Amino acid sequence: MRSPLPVRDGVGATRLHVPMSGPWPTVSAYMAERFFHLDPERLLSRFDHGEIVAYDGSALTRDTPLGAEEFIWYYREPPIEVEIPFDLEIVHHDDDLLVVDKPHFLPTTPAGKYVQNSALVRLRRDFDNPDLTPIHRLDRATAGLLMFSTRPQTRGAYQMLFQDRAIEKVYEAVSARPADWTGSFPQTVRLHIEKFRGQVCVVVDSEREPNSETLIELIGQSDDVIHTLLRPHTGKMHQLRVHLASIGIGILHDNLYPVLTDEQPDDHDRPLQLLARELRFVDPLSGRPREFVTRRTLQYAPR
Repeated sequence: MRSPLPVRDGVGATRLHVPMSGPWPTVSAYMAERFFHLDPERLLSRFDHGEIVAYDGSALTRDTPLGAEEFIWYYREPPIEVEIPFDLEIVHHDDDLLVVDKPHFLPTTPAGKYVQNSALVRLRRDFDNPDLTPIHRLDRATAGLLMFSTRPQTRGAYQMLFQDRAIEKVYEAVSARPADWTGSFPQTVRLHIEKFRGQVCVVVDSEREPNSETLIELIGQSDDVIHTLLRPHTGKMHQLRVHLASIGIGILHDNLYPVLTDEQPDDHDRPLQLLARELRFVDPLSGRPREFVTRRTLQYAPR
């Protein structure tokens, strides 16, 4: 369902599903109850200024009755953001594809308190392209290669690469070396990982058939750290972080696995030591092999 509002400052409008019946006399009354944490008068003023619209772009009023529209669109009020002082690096750009090197701490898409400070919004502004869309995602804490579609006409072809597992992804990580570490490489980790609504971390279910798989190889090590190469066969949420933690070498500076710690302000001197290092695939448009390699390195990797 295409938004009737254009992308503004790199950010698309939000679509809200409104019940067609219920105890609310108007759409504005429903929104006031749903978004109870907002100032109701400020919300009503947005109706008065024509900032909340229907599918055809017509403005709703504070008196629009419930049931008049099933979907409405509006721009979220931007949060007050802390600037993330790291830049994206352009690795490749053509008519269909944009590949960038994402820094640690920068989210792929707007989320929570990060909107303008997201890779998507920055790139939409920089390239003046509201059609720019991520083909896959990296965690905010993870650095490395990230692919974007530059136009909707060819987007599906690149998205199918990930859906069909026709793209080779390679990561690297640095883990603290436990004093009693006796593991060996290469080894393949297979686990059943599940994400439940409302939970920050995924859950591992040892009783169920594995749905995630990663080949882990050794790059190097020292007395303090282990540097590994990761070849995921699947793409479950937090898969690499969970797999390394499951064999006793959780990624350095990971605040989620193996133990969830209290949220703290970003410490830019202690980024998660996980890097999306390589992407390889056969281009679905040209049929030619393509390979992209990050220019970034992990600062705690043994030298």
